[in-house]
Amino acid sequence: MLPPSWNVAPTDQVYAVVQKDTRQLRVLRWGLVPSWSKDAKGGARMINARMESVKDKPAFRKAYATRRCLVPADGYYEWKQEGSTKQPYFLTDQDGHPLAMAGLYEHWKSPEGEWLSTVTIITTDAPDELGEIHDRTPLLVPREHWATWLDREVADPGELLIPGTPGLLDAWPVGKDVGNVRNNRPDLVDPVEHGQRDPV
Repeated sequence: MLPPSWNVAPTDQVYAVVQKDTRQLRVLRWGLVPSWSKDAKGGARMINARMESVKDKPAFRKAYATRRCLVPADGYYEWKQEGSTKQPYFLTDQDGHPLAMAGLYEHWKSPEGEWLSTVTIITTDAPDELGEIHDRTPLLVPREHWATWLDREVADPGELLIPGTPGLLDAWPVGKDVGNVRNNRPDLVDPVEHGQRDPV
C-alpha cells in the first residue's frame, strides 16, 4: 500500500487501475518510459500525453492501443499566471468523488534485466472556466465509460478523447508551499482565503 500523498511529483509511485483478466490496482511510477527506450531518464519528462497526438506519437501509440489505465486521485494542482507570479490552485470533484484520470502504462526492461512499469496521464483542452487557470486539464473518464477505456479489445476508444467538461470541478487557491516537493502534508490543499471555494 502506498502512503497518502498531498504533493505527488514526477517519478513518484502512484496507483493505477489496469484491466487484465480482471481489474487490478497496480503501483506504477509516474513518467512513462517507452519499451524501446535506451534508458529510463526521460520518464520524468513524460508525465503527460497530449490527447491530440496520443494515437500517433511513437512514445504513446502502442500503449494507447493496448495498455490504457485509470489513475485515481482526489484532485490535482495547477498554477495560474497572475502578473509576474504564479498562484497554485487545487482542483477536485464538486461532489467529492475521486477523479478517474485517463492514463497509459508501459513496461521497460533495463540492460540489467530489471523491469520498470510506468504511467502517463493524458491531458486535454480545459473548458473555459478551468482555462482561466491553465489551458490543459487531465482527461477524466466518467464511471459509465471505465469499462470501454480499460478494454484491451478496444484499440481506439476515440469517442472518449474529448475536451474537458465544464461544471465538474471546484478550484481554490492554495499556499505556495506545494511548489516544493519536500512539502507533503494535508494542509497543502487548504484554501488560502478563509475556506472560500471558487466553483469552476
